[in-house]
Amino acid sequence: MKRMTTSLAAAALLLCGAAHAQSVSIYGLLDQAVEHLNNVGANRDSLTRMPGLAGSYPSRLGFRGSEDLGDGLKAVFTLEMGLGLDSGTFNQGGRAWGRQAYVGLQGSWGTVSLGRQYSMLFWSQLDADILGPNTFGSGSLDSYLPNDRVDNTVAYRGTFNGFTVGATYSPGRDSVNAGPTPAGTNCAGESATDTSACRQWSAMLKYDTDTWGAVAVVDEIRGGSGAFAGLTSSAMKDRRSSVAGWVKLSPDIKLGAGLIARKNDGSATTPKSTLWYVGGTYNFSAAWSADAEVFRLDFKDSANQATLYALRTTYQFSKRTAVYATAGHMANEGTLALGVSNGAAGATPLAGTGQTGLAVGIRHSF
Repeated sequence: MKRMTTSLAAAALLLCGAAHAQSVSIYGLLDQAVEHLNNVGANRDSLTRMPGLAGSYPSRLGFRGSEDLGDGLKAVFTLEMGLGLDSGTFNQGGRAWGRQAYVGLQGSWGTVSLGRQYSMLFWSQLDADILGPNTFGSGSLDSYLPNDRVDNTVAYRGTFNGFTVGATYSPGRDSVNAGPTPAGTNCAGESATDTSACRQWSAMLKYDTDTWGAVAVVDEIRGGSGAFAGLTSSAMKDRRSSVAGWVKLSPDIKLGAGLIARKNDGSATTPKSTLWYVGGTYNFSAAWSADAEVFRLDFKDSANQATLYALRTTYQFSKRTAVYATAGHMANEGTLALGVSNGAAGATPLAGTGQTGLAVGIRHSF
């Protein structure tokens, strides 16, 4: 009888352990390119370099885990750092976990999470923006797009019958002085005397099927004392409102398009702008694919405009290892001096002139 009682107790402990099992995975992506740019600076120099922010995707190392709490409830977490392979440094302003650092609860009702996380603007662009964080891509026209992560954030996201709803709120969107760049905007917030300072919020409604999808999103950040990019007061806002969509014409052809309208109080002369993009992917085979996209940035009531044309072709040696070549041309108008590459700072052309870039690289995930 004593043996039976002991055996039943051991079995109960095993069942309890199974019901509350924890899993933790280590993952990463290593992507490094060599790019060549022309028309750099006043002397129109040529520059060959290894960009540290992006090739075809940003490099990263992460830990992701979950624990089954029973009754369909899970505890989840992610810790993810950005890596500059060119020099072996941390990206996102030198943060140890600059890409993501959050903990949350997940159930059939969705996920609630707390920490440093993506804005809903990030999730809205994943399917429609074909090139995404490519070194020649949307980040060359609006550096916030591939960097829209927010400190001190409460986030919710849930999917129900094809519809995904999501929202974020932060009382203090940033605290790293590493700018002025989206990696650190010197706007810590969380102030008892000014509750609006450095606040951020976003909201998204998305619908997906197997062959098409559409999304609408609003993302707003507020300024604060000493903040970069001209947002030096909590009364000042920088709001992006976007609609986007994608469609699969066949298993090998995908098209995407979107429009982002921006109202930026941090700009005294050209606060209103629109950025639209349209692109496509074609799979020549299971291993070889090509992407193309056009972006157009237009500032209202101004001659300042820019158009980016970008191409990329990728060959997959395996599921985890690929090589790629990408090219881009930025055509600036008015007084704009946007560089074609968002892979590293410090290589812009003269105002109103164009710039062309070429890059080749290798990518490995694990």
